[in-house]
Amino acid sequence: MRIHDLQQRIAALGANPAHTQRVLRHWVQAIPLDRGRRALEHYLPLALREALPALMAELAGLARLRSEHPGEDGSARLLVDLADGQMVESVLLPRDGLCVSSQLGCAVGCTFCMTGRGGLLRQLTSGEIVAQVALARSLRPVKKVVFMGMGEPSHNLDNVLEAIELLGTVGNIGHKNLVFSTVGDPRAFERLGAGPVKPALALSLHTSKPQLREALLPRAPRLTPAEIVEAGERYARASGYPIQYQWTLLDGINDGEDELDGIVALLKGKYGVLNMIPYNSVPELPYVRPSWDKAREIARRLHQRGVLTKLRDSAGQDVDGGCGQLRARAEGALKRKIPLRPVAADR
Repeated sequence: MRIHDLQQRIAALGANPAHTQRVLRHWVQAIPLDRGRRALEHYLPLALREALPALMAELAGLARLRSEHPGEDGSARLLVDLADGQMVESVLLPRDGLCVSSQLGCAVGCTFCMTGRGGLLRQLTSGEIVAQVALARSLRPVKKVVFMGMGEPSHNLDNVLEAIELLGTVGNIGHKNLVFSTVGDPRAFERLGAGPVKPALALSLHTSKPQLREALLPRAPRLTPAEIVEAGERYARASGYPIQYQWTLLDGINDGEDELDGIVALLKGKYGVLNMIPYNSVPELPYVRPSWDKAREIARRLHQRGVLTKLRDSAGQDVDGGCGQLRARAEGALKRKIPLRPVAADR
């Protein structure tokens, strides 16, 4: 279900734009229908009031919680069932954040990511994207949404931008707290600033070396790290939001002295911040997570050299839930007919 189609269905029940906004607000903000029922009874057309319980049930069915995997850091990884039986992942983040998925699978094929191993299965609709937010809000407050889950948002631009517009209006989420993450697709740079809601931008950099980037992100657009930073700088100056450059630290791969020099050359003086995230180790993949002490020293040295650097940990490290891992384990369990339990309960 796309948001545009949902709006048309509501309008067909006699709703004017204000009625439609009211209904969508109840859904996106996870406000129960019985809260303010009297106002709804007097405010909405009869046909819409009668159809509303079934419509809300249908919307709730777009994203249902299969399992929740809480982490010691206050995060919780959610395995979410879609209406067609497929599964995606969302992550409740500390400080009222949420990471959502935009695709089922991914076509970029980052060699350090579980999500891309099976390729792209299908796009998520704007309704399925927003439904992840509504589901999360039924569990805890959500004031920030980052599009950093399964999938490459720029490969599903129409649906992602439609979801962003709804979240930034009736969803009551500040525009700078909607973070569009991309490997650096020219289409995203062209369209992000054109809509009524202009999100913050996160760019997956991971290396300063063009050849290494091609190896790590084999099907990403053939932009060099310098070209990506240049495009990001333009968007940052136009939007007023600093770019969040993402750097997954892979031990012995992109954490050497040459990379530190490359980062300084690329980012010193730019309107942005470098988020360094030690790799979330995956048994099926050959990469290794560097020690926290090593990562902290890298961040300290970059900061000293004039690059604003924040060292971040991938949420839920203790539940072995790196992006794509929960879904992969769940699919394996289904094939073996084993019920999936939270990892924390397995230990």
